[in-house]
Amino acid sequence: MRIASQPLPESDLDDPRITLHDPLNPNSPTMDQQPHPPKSYWRFSKQDFYPEPSFQNLNAYKSAFSQTLHRLRDRCLGRSSDATELIQLKKQSENELKKCLTWIDLIWLGFGSVVGSGIFTITGLEARDDAGPSIVVSYALSGLSALFSVFCYTEFAVEVPIAGGSFSFLRIELGDFIAFIAAGNILLEAVAGAAGLARSFSSYFASMFSSNPDFLRIKVDSFADGFNLLDPIAVVILFIANMVAMRGTKLTSFANMVLSMISSSIIVFIIIVGFLHAKTSNLQPFFPYGPEGMFRAAAVVYWSYTGFDMVANMAEETKKPARDIPLGLVGSMSTISVVYCLMALALTMMVKYTDIDRDAAYSVAFEKIGMKWAKYVVSLCALKGMLTSMLIGSMGQARYTTQIARAHMIPPWFALVHPKTGTPIYATLLVTTISCVVALFSSLDVLSSVLSFSTLFIFMLMAVALLVRRYYVKDKTSKHDMVKFMVCLVVVIGSSVGITSLWGANAKGWGWYAVGGGFWFAGTVGMMLVQKQRVPKVWGVPLVPWLPALSILMNVFLIGSLGAIAFKRFFICSGVMLVYYVLVGVHATYDLAHQESVEPNLEKGNAGSGLLTAAM
Repeated sequence: MRIASQPLPESDLDDPRITLHDPLNPNSPTMDQQPHPPKSYWRFSKQDFYPEPSFQNLNAYKSAFSQTLHRLRDRCLGRSSDATELIQLKKQSENELKKCLTWIDLIWLGFGSVVGSGIFTITGLEARDDAGPSIVVSYALSGLSALFSVFCYTEFAVEVPIAGGSFSFLRIELGDFIAFIAAGNILLEAVAGAAGLARSFSSYFASMFSSNPDFLRIKVDSFADGFNLLDPIAVVILFIANMVAMRGTKLTSFANMVLSMISSSIIVFIIIVGFLHAKTSNLQPFFPYGPEGMFRAAAVVYWSYTGFDMVANMAEETKKPARDIPLGLVGSMSTISVVYCLMALALTMMVKYTDIDRDAAYSVAFEKIGMKWAKYVVSLCALKGMLTSMLIGSMGQARYTTQIARAHMIPPWFALVHPKTGTPIYATLLVTTISCVVALFSSLDVLSSVLSFSTLFIFMLMAVALLVRRYYVKDKTSKHDMVKFMVCLVVVIGSSVGITSLWGANAKGWGWYAVGGGFWFAGTVGMMLVQKQRVPKVWGVPLVPWLPALSILMNVFLIGSLGAIAFKRFFICSGVMLVYYVLVGVHATYDLAHQESVEPNLEKGNAGSGLLTAAM
């Protein structure tokens, strides 16, 4: 494995003379060029979509395609760097994303993106079928796992405050190829997540008028099951949310803050009323399905915590990233974990777990204590949560897409930022259009399995990237330390997979689990004996390597808890991504990385011109 070169010193990063590579389709002139008039944002030429030399004509593409194996090898070994992501790739957008967010905005964005329908839909189902009152512990464990991932995201976002989030972080530490696989899953997660939220909104909205959640859907008998209930309401609400997000980041943040304050007051009401009508006898037995049921529930309720990665994508638009991102991300997730545990405890103390309704747990619970009107309050809170999740999701997904386009893994036209709104309108429209089509046809169970796998897979890669960033730096880590670190990392990942496999095979007894846990412990201890090569300057993950190693174990375990159909869909989607990469992606990214060679007129002495290729 090869790791990115060290970033430029901060004094160099601030040097206005540094231009790194100029974009293949530049908006601003270089020092030896005449100024060009500003380009219109609303343009649609082939040069804007495929500016790379490999796609100029058919002969150029044939020549590029004949070098596919060489280019694949180059991209698999290629690494980006902090400065490249922060300075060079931003030029592809031609206009800056507006810095307008504070830590208060980030806290409310975190609350709005995470607190959606999950707490209302999943809690009752898992408490009834898997965990009983121990659903509280399930939420605590899942919240702890999510917090570990938040720590990893926060350290990266503070040091590399860029719109790409996990895509940029993985590109820096694990390379272009891994970043492309992550990019495909990020886009898959964006589409599936947005469509799933829209379908959930439609179901909850319909439940306010009818006991049939498909009341507002149109059934087409000729379509396959899972794709035969057309949902126009989901399309409309998704389109509205994305239109608001395109108008401006601060406007979306303000709308989310107002809606989230209303939601918070409703949640406080639910918790207080729940505890006022609580009976401690309803907590017996606490583990009716044993520890196994509690862990199964933890794997499922983890979905209620997803969404915080969208807040990390707003780092480029944060005024003071070093201060605001840790306060916003860690603060919001810690608060949400406590709120979820209190809501789960209130439900299981208010109603015996055997009497909890699987589909509308809180609404039915309030009916049982004589507050039938409260079901409308609960439905309103759930609808608000889904709406704000769509709002923030559309912002975060568009920022992911923008950075992926800046790296030319998809056409750089999608990286353009509108000069007035300061938002990536084309990137937003791309995700919106695809999400609306998927939301119209696909059922929630089809979407949720794809979403869970992609999310957990990226979280696991982020923990690996954090360990790589701390322990393994090109031209600084000795070969001996490199080998020790790699062996320890393989042991940690391998033992995590082994423990997960044992659980999936329903292995009896704790002997084999102790062996797997022993290997995981030994791999983590071994990593402690390797000298760290990088120390965070501002904010860092505590207890490294233990917390990232725990994050790897938990995310692999949760992936293993998903059904076989989720694996099947994941590998099919990954196969489609690889076909695109071989045909298009590898050639576009190769041309961008080697721009200095395809544009020989660039000034060789430019201070930053070799930064990206130096990372290979």
